[in-house]
Amino acid sequence: MSANEIRLIENIPQVSLGLIAVSRDCFPMRLSQTRRDRVLSLLDKHDLTVHSAETIVENEVDAKMAIAEIKAQGANALVVYLGNFGPEGPETLLAQLFDGPVMYVAAAEESQENLISGRGDALCGLLNASYNLALRNLPAYIPEYPVGDADAVCSMILEFVPVARALIGVRGLKVISFGPRPYDFLACNAPIKGLYDLGASIQENSELDLLVAYRKHEGDKRIPDVVADMTAELGTGNDYPDVLERLAQYELTLLDWYEANKGASRSVVFANKCWPAFQTEFKFVPCYVNSRLAARGIPVSCETDIYGALSEFILACATLQAPTLLDINNSVPQDMYDQHASVVKPYQLTDLVMNFHCGNTSMCSLKQDTAAMKYQLIMKRSLEPDTKPDITRGTLEGTIKSGAATLYRLQSSADGKLRSYIAEGEVLDIDPRSFGAIGVFAVPEFGRFYRHVLIEKNYPHHAGVTLSKAGRTLFSITRYLGVRDIDYNQPRSVLYPSENPFS
Repeated sequence: MSANEIRLIENIPQVSLGLIAVSRDCFPMRLSQTRRDRVLSLLDKHDLTVHSAETIVENEVDAKMAIAEIKAQGANALVVYLGNFGPEGPETLLAQLFDGPVMYVAAAEESQENLISGRGDALCGLLNASYNLALRNLPAYIPEYPVGDADAVCSMILEFVPVARALIGVRGLKVISFGPRPYDFLACNAPIKGLYDLGASIQENSELDLLVAYRKHEGDKRIPDVVADMTAELGTGNDYPDVLERLAQYELTLLDWYEANKGASRSVVFANKCWPAFQTEFKFVPCYVNSRLAARGIPVSCETDIYGALSEFILACATLQAPTLLDINNSVPQDMYDQHASVVKPYQLTDLVMNFHCGNTSMCSLKQDTAAMKYQLIMKRSLEPDTKPDITRGTLEGTIKSGAATLYRLQSSADGKLRSYIAEGEVLDIDPRSFGAIGVFAVPEFGRFYRHVLIEKNYPHHAGVTLSKAGRTLFSITRYLGVRDIDYNQPRSVLYPSENPFS
C-alpha cells in the first residue's frame, strides 16, 4: 500500500473481470480451453475477481451464451482471449453485446515441438478481429504487443484492470458544480457537451444552493467526530483549531449532497467556485476539505473547473492514489537552480516548474514535517489586509513529496473537441521557499512542452497531478475514450508540429 493511496474507495468502481475464450471451428477447441485455464490459474494468485465463461465461443449463439454467463456473475469488464485463430465475427460481437470496456489478447505458440496439431495462429486471428472491430465501430483495449504465453497474458490483463476501472468510472460519473467560473479564470470554462460524449453528466448548481445547505448543517451532531478526525490528521500542523468546526460543517454538507444527488450515477466529483464571495459568506476557504475528499476518492476541483475534476477522477481510478489539481504556476529562479546543482542534474532550468495551489493537496501527498493548516495569503491581502486571518483560513500547505509524478488533463476545447496531455516527470527534493501546497517539478523538455502543447493548444493553468508514473495507463484510457489528440513532453529529437525547426 503506497503512502498516498486512497483511504476509502466507495466512489471508485471495482473491476469484476469476465474472461471469454474463443476458438475457430476448424481449430481444436482444446487449444483455447487449455491455454485459457493456464491464464486463469495465474490470475488466481492475484487479488482480482475473474469470472470465466464455460462456453468457448465458436459462433454467434455461443457469443450470446458466454455474455449471459459472465453478466450473470456480475462482470463489468471483459477480456476476449484468442486461444487460437478465433472466429472474427462472433468474437467481435462479444464487444457489441457487452456493456463495458473490452480487451482483446491472443495466445502465443508454446513449443517448436508442437507446431502442427498444436499451432493456434492467434497472431493471425487478432488481425482479423481488429478489422471486424473497426467494421462495427467498436473501441477495444489492445496491449502494445497483444500476443503472449500465459505469464505474459496474465500481465497484460493486470495492466488492463486500472484502464477498465477508469473507463467504468467515467461512464458512470456525475460532475456536480457550484457556481459559475470566476471571470478572471475563464480558461477553466469549457463546453459541457464533451462530458456527455464521454458518458459522464453534470449537475450545475448555484453557490446559494451550497450556502443554504451549509447553514442547514449548523449544529450537526456529526461535527465533533469530523473535527476529531481533522485534528488527528493535522497533528502538530493544526495552527488554527478554532476554524475546524466550520470546515467540518462544510465537509458534511458536501458529503450529504453527494449522497442525495448521486442519482443514477455510479460516482461523483465536485467542481466548486471557491472565491471571491466564498470567504465572506462561508467564513473560511474550502481547500483543506477539498484535500480530504480527494484522499477518499472524491476529487473537488477549484474555480469550478469541471474538466479538472474529471481529470483528477481519472487519475484516482488509474492509480488508486489521491490526486491533486495544481496550477502550472511559476518558473524556478536561476539562483535556486544553481544552489541545488546536485539535485537538478541532468535537467535544464527550463525543464523545471513550480506547481502550486492554495492548499487542496491531500496530507498524504505532502512532506509531513511541512504540512500545516494556514490561511490563503493572496486572499488575505484583499479581504483582511490589516487584521489577523479569519475568513481566509482553511488551506493545507506544505511541500509536495519528492518522487515520480505525472501531469494529466482531459479538456474540451472552445469548439467542443476533446484533447488531452500526459507528461511524466518527478518532484525534486528542493524546498520551494514559498507558500501554498507547492513543489519543484522536473519534466523533461518542459519548456518546449509548455510552448507547443499548453500554450499552442490553449490549455488552462490547472493540471491534474498524481505522484506516480502513470503515463502508460493514462494513454490507454484516453485513447479508449475516443480522444485522438493526445500530447506528451516530446524528446528534443522529435519536433512538435508548431515548433520552429531553426530554433
